[in-house]
Amino acid sequence: MSPSRTAVVTIAHGRHEHLTQQHRSLALAHRRPDLYLVVAMDDRDLVASTVGGLRREVVTVDHDPRGLPLAAARNRGVRAAAEQGAEVVVLLDVDCLAGPDLVEAYDAVVTDEPGAVWSGPVTYLPPPPPQGYDLLGLADLDDPHPARPAPAPGERVLGAEPDLFWSLSFATTPIAWDRVGGFCEDYVGYGGEDTDFGRLVVAAGLQLGWVGGARAYHQHHEVERPPVRHLDDILRNGRVFRERWGSWPMGGWLAAFEAEGLVRRVGDDWVRV
Repeated sequence: MSPSRTAVVTIAHGRHEHLTQQHRSLALAHRRPDLYLVVAMDDRDLVASTVGGLRREVVTVDHDPRGLPLAAARNRGVRAAAEQGAEVVVLLDVDCLAGPDLVEAYDAVVTDEPGAVWSGPVTYLPPPPPQGYDLLGLADLDDPHPARPAPAPGERVLGAEPDLFWSLSFATTPIAWDRVGGFCEDYVGYGGEDTDFGRLVVAAGLQLGWVGGARAYHQHHEVERPPVRHLDDILRNGRVFRERWGSWPMGGWLAAFEAEGLVRRVGDDWVRV
């Protein structure tokens, strides 16, 4: 059977160097995507380009005054990929480098078992050396995040916990995507939409799975712990989640904010202090 037409979709806002490195990693893959699509959020500097023979196409989403429309951007990207004939759609965070087998592994597992949303292990990389990461030697840096399943290459695991879903790296078919309904666009900015999507997958009667061959490598950048600059997003999106599912997500961040005196619990709500 010939490979399905496979698209890789990424969402970008700044971090152009990380996007360029991702583009290079996909161009070096054992199997390149048939379509590489970048959804630009409020980023007029992103344009189509070609690296190593792999062309990058760009589509845009409208500005949202509340914050970056991540959920809407993912939906836009999948829709655009499907309109161009993609049968397998891989969503890869802009900071993630593709392992050499990522596209091939996702294409194979989604084609074999299309009634699931599949994720691959992600390694958080240390700071790069002065010459940058060796894109041909990513496997030597493989050390998947311990908070998520990490089957070995060649292994597949179905029935994964929906609350462990994250959007750094995953793949599915446009048909399954439509069945789930995509990401809920009530979420804007940071937080909550991944857990919501994982629950939507299960509610739609589909499964979540992990595939060991689809390994990705998250490029290093400084992070804020807890993410105070996203506090308002987290509170707003947390309320959306509570209204939809009856509980608050991101409990660890909320507890950290509380410990720093930034929020307090009022009944079943969290509010700024």
